[in-house]
Amino acid sequence: MDYKEYGPLAYLVGRWQSQGWTGENRAPDEDRQVENTKFRQEMTFEPVGEIENHEQLLMALEYKTRAWEEGDEDNPFHQEVGYFLWDAANKQVMKTFVIPRGISVNTGGTAEADAKKFTLAAKVGSDTYGICSNIFLDEEFKSMGYEVTFEQVDSHTLSYYEDTLIKIKGQTDIFHHIEKNILKKQV
Repeated sequence: MDYKEYGPLAYLVGRWQSQGWTGENRAPDEDRQVENTKFRQEMTFEPVGEIENHEQLLMALEYKTRAWEEGDEDNPFHQEVGYFLWDAANKQVMKTFVIPRGISVNTGGTAEADAKKFTLAAKVGSDTYGICSNIFLDEEFKSMGYEVTFEQVDSHTLSYYEDTLIKIKGQTDIFHHIEKNILKKQV
């Protein structure tokens, strides 16, 4: 099945894994300084089908990801669940997801139906593509912006680059929480 009606999301359908510890994570450490770690990751994208919002028609993929830091195979350090959506009429790709730390994010961007690469973004305070956090994170590690680029390297290879802009309490510079990885489609 080619899932053509999913536009630029069609190639995502399936299960993806990094090949070893290829993921790179730049995040705040316990002292709120820079920590760089390697990780492995699994992503799944399952077709949901058509979603109707009155006149708007979306194609939806249910999305899940889990990531483990090198040396800790038992406990994922990061998880997300949500949906990737394609609005063909408006050429909009969306990723709407929650992280079990008390964050929900709704991102969006414009893409052609046959795009092999697309970028999605969200900003705190936006009424459309925005970020919402719990009280602690809002006060201590406020997510100001989020941008992710997905690229189909080939029919069995996916890469992404993600940058979350975080205002850490007591620091003047915005922290760039960067995550990137290359994943292979599992047959």
